[in-house]
Amino acid sequence: MKLKRFIATAVFATLGWNATALADDIVVSAAASLTNAFTELGTQFQQQHPGTKVLNSFAASDVLVQQIIHGAPTDIFASADQKAMDKAVEAKVIDAASRKDFVRNEVVLIVPADNPLKIKSLADLKGASVKRVAFGNPATVPVGRYTQAGLEKTGNWDDVKKREVLGQNVRQVLDYVARGEVDAGFVFATDAAIMKGKVTVIETLPSPIPVLYPIALVQREKRNPQAADFLAYILSPQGQAVLAKYGFSKP
Repeated sequence: MKLKRFIATAVFATLGWNATALADDIVVSAAASLTNAFTELGTQFQQQHPGTKVLNSFAASDVLVQQIIHGAPTDIFASADQKAMDKAVEAKVIDAASRKDFVRNEVVLIVPADNPLKIKSLADLKGASVKRVAFGNPATVPVGRYTQAGLEKTGNWDDVKKREVLGQNVRQVLDYVARGEVDAGFVFATDAAIMKGKVTVIETLPSPIPVLYPIALVQREKRNPQAADFLAYILSPQGQAVLAKYGFSKP
């Protein structure tokens, strides 16, 4: 028990949370690709519910799962893939009855805006001039798992893996490409859309696994009673309109 409390305390410190705020806030752990959309959703919900505060924590879905399992006081978990949510369900930290797929996304191949290597397709990643291709770590990052599955389907996985630069979440991969630190990268379409002036989308990667995001209430004794209301708001037409604004489509 002492070890679990120690781990939980370390998690809280890392995220910058404090005990006073946690007592009243709706705490949301969401995939990094949801950063912009969920920030706006939280702001809108707060405006409609004076006195309520939505506190978001964004990271790779697998990282968030481990934080929740180790006692992070989260009320809602939004994952970028089913595997991360399945881990939370298996650990019995999720209210399985509240689980729903709420948006769909796509994985795209992007390059720096000036595209110095003139990459025009997946096939070009085999070229000798291409040295560094970024994507999320498949072991811990949903976009990495989607990327691997898609590249295995197209027959490009081995060539890309030789040039891999692994990101700890999709936004890190996006930054690598935007800054020209890699020759190309794979991110969600919604992430590429927020940096139109810094990255160029080459093509959509076919995915044998539907890029569906599940969301659910966290199963814990002191869950904020307003968490269910915020989840309902995210799923509402108004919430879905915000998500569509940032490029997400309906599941």
